[in-house]
This record gives sequence, C-alpha cells and structure tokens, in this order.
Amino acid sequence: MPRILVVDDEKNILELVRFNLEREGYQVITSLDGVRGLELARSENPDLIVLDVMLPEMNGLEVCRELHQDPATKKIPIIMLSARADELDRVLGLEMGADDYVTKPFSPRELVARIKARLRRSRRGKDSLEEAAVESRLDYGRMVIDEDRFAVYVDGTKQEFTPKEFELIRFLARRPGKVFSREQLLEQVWGYDYAGDSRTVDVHIRHIRHKLENLTKEEQIIETVRGVGYRFKEGWQC
Repeated sequence: MPRILVVDDEKNILELVRFNLEREGYQVITSLDGVRGLELARSENPDLIVLDVMLPEMNGLEVCRELHQDPATKKIPIIMLSARADELDRVLGLEMGADDYVTKPFSPRELVARIKARLRRSRRGKDSLEEAAVESRLDYGRMVIDEDRFAVYVDGTKQEFTPKEFELIRFLARRPGKVFSREQLLEQVWGYDYAGDSRTVDVHIRHIRHKLENLTKEEQIIETVRGVGYRFKEGWQC
C-alpha cells in the first residue's frame, strides 16, 4: 500500500488528512515542521508528499526545492497546501517542482481524489506518454535529450529540469512543428485525470524557456502559437 508523507504545522489539518487517507487504506507518515518533513522524505522514501507552504523551521517551498535537487527524492510527487490563493504562490510552488496545488480550506474528498490521481499517474510511470518512436536519445546539435537518463544536455553539460519539465520538453521535441493546445498538453503530459489549472502549462513553459535561454542565448526552442498553444520549433538546432 502506498505511503504518504503529510507535512503541516496545523495539528487539526494533519489529523484530518491522516484520518481520510488511512480510511482509504494508505500508510501515513506525518510531520509538524519542514526540517523534520525533509528528513522523513529522505529516510522513508514515500510514494507521495502532501506539503504545506507555511511551515516552521523551513517553509514548504524550501522543502520542495531541496527535494527536487536531490536525485534520491526528485521524482516523488508533491501536492502543496496553502491558505493563500494568490497566483504567485501557485506559480512559485510549481516552479519549485510541485505537481499540484490545493488551497485551504479544502475538501478532504477532493484532496484524496487528487492524491489517487497523482499516484495512478506515478504508477503508470514517467514514460506513459504514447510515443510512436522508441529511440532513447534525441539529438538537436548542441542540445541532446537522453530519455534513458531522464536528462537534457547542452554542450555536454546536464541541465537541471524538474521531471515534469523534462516530460514536456520530450513530448514536444518528439513532434517538432506540431501545435498543441494547453488542454492537449495537460492531457498528454499530466494525464487525463489531472484536476489542476491549465496555467500550469504556461508556468512550466516559461521555466523551460528561462533555463535554456540563459544557457544558449538563442531563439526559444518552444514557440507560442497565439490563440492556439505551443510547438517545438521545426528543424531547430541550438
């Protein structure tokens, strides 16, 4: 049975989430602060983490960043909780590597549903996209996408992308020139059961562009097609 780590400094919320998850048969590990939560994530290797933003000792955004910088924990799905509904908070959470974002007060049933959806997606694996080709290495001149290593290299140097950013790059790169709407990308990269906002796609595209633009100083590899969506630039060589 999957193990869920729940990190929240509000005991009533911690117990509410624990009760609802245990009723569904999940094993639940809990922590009241960010430092201890980070320690448990590394020692217990949970299948998913529910992480509050506002935490003592170390806030949730810092914990999320630390987890995604650690190769041992970077692929653990994270659902962030916050009492603040600001778009900036959601953007920061997603850019730090979170997979989903739930605003307090929340419905326990909705949170459990999102956890189940994320775990289903995780079990299907990071390679669940329906790729027509089976080659594990995509070569674009100075940029190489290595699917076996789940990595992107520019001039032989590995670039740091979150798992979801990598999936998005790979999906588009395998279909150069083809335009996809935000909804299509959510369906293909995040999964049919993703319950979040379509702006998640914009956040990830912006983050990818920022990282690659700083490195290559050249045109964006992902183009915006106004009013439609995004595409990987056809015939692009970085």
